[in-house]
Amino acid sequence: MTGDRRSGLRLLALLYGCAAAMCALGALWPMAARTPVALLAVLAVAGGLLAAAFELGRDRLPMAAVHAGLALLAALTALLAWQSVTAVGVVGLGPALVALGVLAGHVLPAPQARLHVLGAVAVVSAGALAAVPSGFLAPWLTAVVTTVVLTEAQVRQTGALRRTAGTDPLTGVANRRAWEDGAERLLATAERAGEPVTVVLLDLDGFKAVNDTAGHAAGDALLCSLATAWRRELRRSDLLGRLGGDEFALVLPGSDAAATAELLLRLRAVSTGAWSAGTATARPGDGLTALLARADTALYREKAARSHRSRVD
Repeated sequence: MTGDRRSGLRLLALLYGCAAAMCALGALWPMAARTPVALLAVLAVAGGLLAAAFELGRDRLPMAAVHAGLALLAALTALLAWQSVTAVGVVGLGPALVALGVLAGHVLPAPQARLHVLGAVAVVSAGALAAVPSGFLAPWLTAVVTTVVLTEAQVRQTGALRRTAGTDPLTGVANRRAWEDGAERLLATAERAGEPVTVVLLDLDGFKAVNDTAGHAAGDALLCSLATAWRRELRRSDLLGRLGGDEFALVLPGSDAAATAELLLRLRAVSTGAWSAGTATARPGDGLTALLARADTALYREKAARSHRSRVD
């Protein structure tokens, strides 16, 4: 999973906007005589501009902008910690650290979120230690622990929700939306690397007859049995999904037409029911829609051939 780009940009806009407002309040009503008013004023303006940029660019900016926004927020928070003249000023930055962690845990894959939070904790703590205000250490450690715990909770909760949202509840494979998202990413990766990638559509033969004669429970059992058997034959890099009804799809990175044909032979050998397949290996510039259209044409060509052979037999 690469992260939720649009949601991340909108949440960054909100976070930067709130931070800008807090900096403006700090500049207008300083907490101490040595409060860095000029710095707070500059950060208020910069935060407001960045908030607007993230909000207006939510449909155009790349995922790298989310990573850059989080890293910049950590650096600016560290700068404020370094310039703080009181323990209250340092500890008051704790909520910004917590917000950064929760946002990262919500929109990024777990390893990336954890890396951002560890980096933020390190640089902001370094800034706080450089400021050396007395009496800040114990409450600051509390803020750090709170950040780490809440980030981890957000990472795990978001991961569980994403897995549930992207899983077909009957067969346990990817559902249509998750499969299409994954297929798009695998196609893009293969195109950048110049490697082959093949899409396969699989459609059960006579599935309606199974439901009509043996009942829907038998049909469901057949779907589950096939999905389980197929998954045992696939590599970790292969993506199997159920598009709906009795139709499944595979995306096979690194597989050309010959390798795909060999895989289909293995899948047929472990299958408990008959099915037809259509394949399409990506050509330069092919998108998922074009691949699916070619695979669909090949699938119905095979179905027609199977039907003809059955009538002849």
